Amino acid sequence: MYTFQNVGSMFPDSDYEASVPEFPLLKFKDIANITINPQGMGVLTSNMLNQMRASSGIIWNTFKELEESDLETLSQDFQVPSFTLGPFHKYFPASSSSLIEQDRTILSWLDKQPPKSVVYVSFGSVAHITESEFQEVAHGLANIGLPFLWVVRPGMVVGSEWLESLPEKFLERVDDRGRIVKWSPQQEVLAHPATGCFWTHNGWNSTLESICEGVPMICSPCLADQPINARYVSDVWKIGVLLEDGFERVGIKMAIKRVMMDKEGEEMRERVSSLKEKVNLSLAEGGSSCRSLNNLVDYISSF
Repeated sequence: MYTFQNVGSMFPDSDYEASVPEFPLLKFKDIANITINPQGMGVLTSNMLNQMRASSGIIWNTFKELEESDLETLSQDFQVPSFTLGPFHKYFPASSSSLIEQDRTILSWLDKQPPKSVVYVSFGSVAHITESEFQEVAHGLANIGLPFLWVVRPGMVVGSEWLESLPEKFLERVDDRGRIVKWSPQQEVLAHPATGCFWTHNGWNSTLESICEGVPMICSPCLADQPINARYVSDVWKIGVLLEDGFERVGIKMAIKRVMMDKEGEEMRERVSSLKEKVNLSLAEGGSSCRSLNNLVDYISSF
């Protein structure tokens, strides 16, 4: 079971917030959040890197314009043909691979909301959240006063089947301003004109989906690649806000305000809208992802 957690107790305060010397973008707390089994992750990563170097080629789920400098660095370490075909989800609908039934009734609810007014919240299909964290999220959403769509996976809250841990009279308090569903058609929600921001765990698929629809993010990473993705969202691409200290209602309200109400949020929206345009160009005829796909076909055909 993977849970969102604050791992500050693992390091002295000075080290916890310090940058990692080899990767200055990251803080020690980001590294600590990557895995609960450092030794096992080290073995897995080492094996993966060895296999990549021995492969006939590497296919990346990204587009060149998003990570060009990093891809150039990787090409020096992995001297095999490389193909940036992403974002993969643009080639097929997510509903074809969904493991949980999607609640499509929320689309008609979104139709009734003002443009860019809705906070969309979903922490993916794996991570869990404690009861106290769940209640802090609920209070944060209630206190900001904006419409919200919150995906609460059955069993996501540790010790609860679904919504038993909501604060008392929470549903009466938010009324029709808030909707809670077990699962959503995420690509359609992100593409909807009413969606103003995406509060996400920053799995790579969710991160790319948000970029593709031009939606700025609030980041609550849990494990694996998510802390790194979140750092890129907040510190490199500057298209979102990272909740540095976990789930706390005041911090949640401030983060939502920054993205949804402040000038800073407008600037994030402009940057992510620019990336959306670059995605579309990369997938179009002659674009970087389209060319890379054609190159992959030619490469496979040459064997």
